[in-house]
Amino acid sequence: MRKSNVLIGVAVIMLGLVSGCGSTAAPKATDELKIGGLLELTGGVATYGQSVKNAIDLAFEDQNKNGGVLNKQLKLITADNKSEAGESTVAITKLITQDKVIAVIGAVTSSNTKAAVPVSADNKIPLITPTATNATVTVNSDGSLNKWVFRSCFLDPFQGKVAADFVTHTLNLKKAAVLIDQSDDYSKGLAAEFKKIMESSGGTITDTENYVAKDKDFKSTLTRIKASNPEVIFVPGYYNEVGLIVKQARELGIKRLSYFVMRS
Repeated sequence: MRKSNVLIGVAVIMLGLVSGCGSTAAPKATDELKIGGLLELTGGVATYGQSVKNAIDLAFEDQNKNGGVLNKQLKLITADNKSEAGESTVAITKLITQDKVIAVIGAVTSSNTKAAVPVSADNKIPLITPTATNATVTVNSDGSLNKWVFRSCFLDPFQGKVAADFVTHTLNLKKAAVLIDQSDDYSKGLAAEFKKIMESSGGTITDTENYVAKDKDFKSTLTRIKASNPEVIFVPGYYNEVGLIVKQARELGIKRLSYFVMRS
């Protein structure tokens, strides 16, 4: 299914939720429906946020040409979370309290979405993330489902298992090192599942190392990984850091290993 169709469906579902749950934020008599876009438009993962915005723009334009939704035109109001969790809270607060949106699409990453969830739930405004995969995004602290938060993608446990299965069954490798972005829920979630499945399949995790987003020098970390003699390095990270990691690994002579990188 095309992204545009998915996003149109998202908008329709959201509008049904708003009216069905009796939210105080139900749309007033107007010719347009304001939908918030809580997106990473600048910062470390801006290419993802920009891509999602482009998809929403296309979907809304297409739907509006065909009469909109509930005989109203869709209007996207964006707020830039700058690829940071703290800014994500600020941005969704603005969308809800100042822009008066009736629903929110975003954020793109798990950490930024989790930061926005309490604001969404407290104000009873539906939020749906297209790509936040952390398992706890849609779950309350007591383990119950959050009725205001939704997603249209698979979860970290699924991705981590697929990655581990690929390493053990397709690449036929048994020794893996893992390099984790400790500042990112996505990275930590994938790494945890990958390690669990690898070990349950008879594989070995030779080393687990950490870094933090915006780090530039990974050579000492990669030297330790190299000394553990892995057959594959699993790096569930983003393109800014992963590009540097691969480049510096090659400079250190780590050339014959397999790299399995998620969302780079």
